[in-house]
Amino acid sequence: MGFISAIILLGILIFIHELGHFLVAKRSGVLVEKFSIGFGPKLFSKTVGETEYALSAIPLGGFVKMYGESLESEVEEELKDRSFAHKSLKARFAIVFAGPFFNFMLAVFIYALIFMAGTPRFLASVGGTVESSPAAEAGLVEGDIILAMDGSEVRYWDEMSQYISQKPGEAINLEIDRDDKIINISVTPNIVTDKNIFGEEVQVGRIGITRGELSETVRTLNPITAIGKGFTQTYKVSELMIMGVVKIFQSVVPADSLGGPIMIVQMAKDSAESGIISFLSFMAIISINLAILNLLPIPVLDGGHLMFFTVEAITRRPVSVKVREYANMVGLTLLIMVMFFAFYNDIMRFFK
Repeated sequence: MGFISAIILLGILIFIHELGHFLVAKRSGVLVEKFSIGFGPKLFSKTVGETEYALSAIPLGGFVKMYGESLESEVEEELKDRSFAHKSLKARFAIVFAGPFFNFMLAVFIYALIFMAGTPRFLASVGGTVESSPAAEAGLVEGDIILAMDGSEVRYWDEMSQYISQKPGEAINLEIDRDDKIINISVTPNIVTDKNIFGEEVQVGRIGITRGELSETVRTLNPITAIGKGFTQTYKVSELMIMGVVKIFQSVVPADSLGGPIMIVQMAKDSAESGIISFLSFMAIISINLAILNLLPIPVLDGGHLMFFTVEAITRRPVSVKVREYANMVGLTLLIMVMFFAFYNDIMRFFK
């Protein structure tokens, strides 16, 4: 089940990524010779028009092979205007950028679907209190529903929890619904040292309550609103991922948090077992991750090509073949090292 879920997930993400390159290349008049999902031995191939479409055995990537991809390629004079390398800088930039862009748009589309379908969200209700905690001493009891905090309305558990965590050692005035009666209670969160999503130690507030079981399905029936929220959610996740990459290089986030295909298989299995909404959310996150990784300025990745195009735009001449060859060798070596390290982390997780 886990392997099949991962194949479905990766297959869709790779297809969307390569579809971006393919469609913009076609739109720009480039001759696309091959569209492949996967690498290695071909499982299936069919030529339609001038393009061969293939499904290959190793589902860890894909590629779109375009005619005349580099200036040193031999190009027939009558096909020169259909060569990728002989297209304008603007067209080449758009073709390369389209892959990551389509992955971002897939995430937006998935989040919009989720918002339109509706997502369950826990209400700010108290399931219980920890003995001798600030909540217990303030008089909070099981079944209390928190309506407002310091005069601001609150409805959901995550909103309430976030607000409390930002107020370590500061008194918070709570407006509570208890058996249809409104009461006011003041509680001062303990100062607790915790770790954020990047593994950094931070001081947060905790009052010692457990979540109640009350929840509701949040629906966004208006497609326009849902798409807007899709863009917002994609931006927020992208921002967190970029911060995560930066913090890995800063050694704030441990390098052993990096995962590879084995971790993706396990997480795909877990998300699929949790339901379609969970699986779609995971797909959106991986799609954003794929887009950001491809935009890193590393030669052989889309971001490396965009970096060369940027240099070309500034210097008004293409980067020399020799420089690109050396850069590509360095980039490929770096990618192989990262892949081996990710596989190593995956394997070591099984022994923890």
